[in-house]
Amino acid sequence: MDKKLYYDESTVRWFSFFTIFWGFVGMLVGLWAALELAFWQLNFDLPYLTFGRIRPLHTNAVIFAFTANGIFAGVYYSLQRVCKVRMFSDALSKIHLWGWQLIIVLDAVCLLSGYTDGKEYAEPVFFIDILITLIWVVFAINFFGTVATRKCKHMYVAVWFYMSTIITIAMLHIVNNLALPVTLTKSYPIYAGVQDALIQWWYGHNAVGFLLTTPILGLMYYFLPKAVNRPVYSYRLSILHFWSLVFIYIWAGPHHLIYTALPDWCQTLGMVFSLMLIAPSWGGMINGILTFKGAWDKLRTDPIAKFFVVGLTFYGMSTFEGPMLSIKSVSALGHFTDWIVGHVHSGALGWVGFTLFAMLYWMVPRLYKTELYSQDMATKHFWIGTIGILIYVTSMWVTGVTQGLMWRAVTAQGDLMYSFIETVHQLHPYYILRAIGGGIYLVGVVMMAYNLFMTMKQGEATPTLINPDKGQEA
Repeated sequence: MDKKLYYDESTVRWFSFFTIFWGFVGMLVGLWAALELAFWQLNFDLPYLTFGRIRPLHTNAVIFAFTANGIFAGVYYSLQRVCKVRMFSDALSKIHLWGWQLIIVLDAVCLLSGYTDGKEYAEPVFFIDILITLIWVVFAINFFGTVATRKCKHMYVAVWFYMSTIITIAMLHIVNNLALPVTLTKSYPIYAGVQDALIQWWYGHNAVGFLLTTPILGLMYYFLPKAVNRPVYSYRLSILHFWSLVFIYIWAGPHHLIYTALPDWCQTLGMVFSLMLIAPSWGGMINGILTFKGAWDKLRTDPIAKFFVVGLTFYGMSTFEGPMLSIKSVSALGHFTDWIVGHVHSGALGWVGFTLFAMLYWMVPRLYKTELYSQDMATKHFWIGTIGILIYVTSMWVTGVTQGLMWRAVTAQGDLMYSFIETVHQLHPYYILRAIGGGIYLVGVVMMAYNLFMTMKQGEATPTLINPDKGQEA
């Protein structure tokens, strides 16, 4: 068998498997963290189970294990098909696959042991930062090597979104993690004070933008048209969406530092660019939803179409809510409250989660040359997941506004009206609701895992022939 004539689907299958596995693990840890906030006794007085350790474990697992593996699976699958070539190097694909899983395991061990850099979304310690850099370079070489050797002259818009992710994440990771190492697990950042804060939130906000947004949009632009068997509504709009999004997004980080020591002009700049983000974000959402034109009937029967359209709806909601929260007067109420937690999870569970679920439901049967094991179970997963999100996000919206109002309430003499413990007591029922919503969402993930593993079991992992004379194959 001449391997050059076949797509590398083994790597895609493994990345798909790890997406499902780490998705379950990350969300299970998230549920445990939510339960600890409602019932503190669940830490069992063990340092490894304290909220301060399992919360970053949850965020790292969901972002860098579940989401990143899903992105890699989708990129490796779609890139080969739009370029009409096998991945540049099988060896680099394997190094990327197993190197990334090693990073995830090492990071989990360090976080549970209490070793962390203490920065949001940048918790991995120094030696893990080095490993991330090396594996990301491997991914970049493999990706751009494939693009350079492509048989199709035109680069589909999804490839542009993938490229922006690879280049920008590399820049963000390296700049934010410049540090003076003391040991393998201890280092000091080269920045200090407000400069350190600004660099961190330039990184933090754009890690969301270029890991949880641009690559997921690229996957949407490839897999949604495939799923509904319709072309992208407007290819011109997709190009406009790409260039405007990547130009504006990178400047919005300072909105995380409103009412801090950061110069006021810089805070205002972050707010203005955040408000400008509504236009390209909604352009992408509208482009995705209007791709259903002529295929709206699929929403009645096809769970994949349901996941896509609701995922896009949550993308629109999150990219409206985020800019609104960047307005200084709104931030004064919402910042540091659980409103922010609700906002993050509406995007993570709704937009990222549902889009990756749709991709997996469409892609896995094709990787194993079979039909999805149960369409009915996938439909049930959709409704269970949607209900879980709504309970989670609504409870956090109410909690956040309640927190903000109670924290700023003062007596006629100017004293704080409520003590901290009174605020916690008032929010306790909503923390229970949040855990219930997260638990319901996790049930849907378990159903998906069973459905997809049964699909793998009934199918065959046979290779797919590359045919450069045809259009994009499934």
